[in-house]
Amino acid sequence: LKTLEWVRRRESLCVCGPSGTGKSHFTEALGQTAVEAGMTVAWFTIEDLGALVRRHRADDSIARALARIIRSDLIIVDDIGLLPVSPDAAEGFYRLVDAAYERRALAVSSNLHPSGFDEIMPKTLATATVDRLMHHAHIVVTQGDSFRLAQATSGQGVKPFS
Repeated sequence: LKTLEWVRRRESLCVCGPSGTGKSHFTEALGQTAVEAGMTVAWFTIEDLGALVRRHRADDSIARALARIIRSDLIIVDDIGLLPVSPDAAEGFYRLVDAAYERRALAVSSNLHPSGFDEIMPKTLATATVDRLMHHAHIVVTQGDSFRLAQATSGQGVKPFS
């Protein structure tokens, strides 16, 4: 994945697993590697996409907004599945995945495997989103305990006051 060949081929990457196992750090590192290779990167949370839909609904300019976003070589959507997804966020995520499909590389990080997105989005929308997202996707499943929780419970979370 670090070679970024998948970005050049306009494929997807799904990084999924429990909280605290490095999913966001991993996608951020790949994004940084892409920037250092001269590529453009856009980063969003799923709720950012909901706000985008709301902002552009009034003048029906969502297609233009998405066209600007998919000019990026790599689009990252972080932290899917942490919170319930609003209808606008589900719509924005679907619209982004659909617009990027076979045109741009898309990386997502999620506490849920994409096959479980129908737990947080309407089933019809989740099915259409996952269908496009997974067609040309690499899947990375993280495992283990939260590194943050492990540090906190071992006394490494904070430094004592002097």
